[in-house]
Amino acid sequence: MATPHLTLGVLNGDDIGHEIVPAAVELAQAAAERSGLRVDWRPMPIGRKALDEYGTTMPDGTLDTLARLDGFILGPIGHREYPKVEGAINPHPILRKTFDLFANVRPTRSFPDIGCIYDDIDLIIVRENNEGFQPDRNVVAGSGEFRPTHDTTISVRVITREGSRKVAEAALALARSRRKKLTIVHKNTVFKLGCGMFVEECYRAAEAFPDVEVDEAIVDTFAMRLIRHPQQYDVVVTTNMFGDILTDEAAGLVGGLGMAPGLCIGRGNIAMAQATHGSAPDIAGTGLANPYAMIESTRMLLEWLGQRHDIAPAREAAELMATGIHAALADPATRTPDIRGTGRLADMVAAMRRAIAE
Repeated sequence: MATPHLTLGVLNGDDIGHEIVPAAVELAQAAAERSGLRVDWRPMPIGRKALDEYGTTMPDGTLDTLARLDGFILGPIGHREYPKVEGAINPHPILRKTFDLFANVRPTRSFPDIGCIYDDIDLIIVRENNEGFQPDRNVVAGSGEFRPTHDTTISVRVITREGSRKVAEAALALARSRRKKLTIVHKNTVFKLGCGMFVEECYRAAEAFPDVEVDEAIVDTFAMRLIRHPQQYDVVVTTNMFGDILTDEAAGLVGGLGMAPGLCIGRGNIAMAQATHGSAPDIAGTGLANPYAMIESTRMLLEWLGQRHDIAPAREAAELMATGIHAALADPATRTPDIRGTGRLADMVAAMRRAIAE
């Protein structure tokens, strides 16, 4: 029988990406070796280093290569610091749109003693990924934000029935695998057409999931309830910008953005592991970056691929990574300072490796 096999792309991104992505690959490889999974890692240039070497942050051939893989890891991108030159583009929306990764799955979970506001949070926000207000991804050509005069700026929000239905179906399937509860977050009291359409399509999609309880909340009310009673939520689905903001709020409940992983998925067989935080240039190279979000995102990728393709060793590798993560987070000496630890990135990785090897 052939050895179970995955081919995964590795795109470090910028700044701390060159530290946390190799850490995630190291842990995933250690878990894969224990589970009997063969992984071929394909490093590819992206971001500022690619701009300096190839003249573009997204070199020719990268997308074609990624399309032939099972999935890939994308490190944080520091596009705000890119020089204003041709070729210095933000790779995020290009990757999401090219591979139709319309659902951004962002878990929020409490761990003991790391600075969580509550000890019993376990929820997932599923953010629509390719529409909404974000002008770098809501139109095919041009920009969804423009300035017709020096004193006027117009931003266009794009909501489609298909896009709303697809992300709703992904969230419903996820809810079915958990506690069978889905909350739709919107603002249809004001955005009667845009959010109204989103809510309509979510309820239509829910007809195929009669075992999932569905409710809804206005976004500002939800933002308040998320602070006061996050335990009442299981899976949440919302539009792009609302999801972007709410997931940062949720991360603040459980230790900060270093504890905010993410997985971008679609209907196809490819997925992208991507932590939700930025590239943190202020601590790049210091060894203080918290690798949890990137490592957990990579673990989610292995788990998703294992389920999608029925590869038991990939699911086992994901479980081994979870064991390593829990071990490192349980000891202040192997946690980074942002989550009440005295350790460094290397200490977290070493503790995870030890737990995986046991």
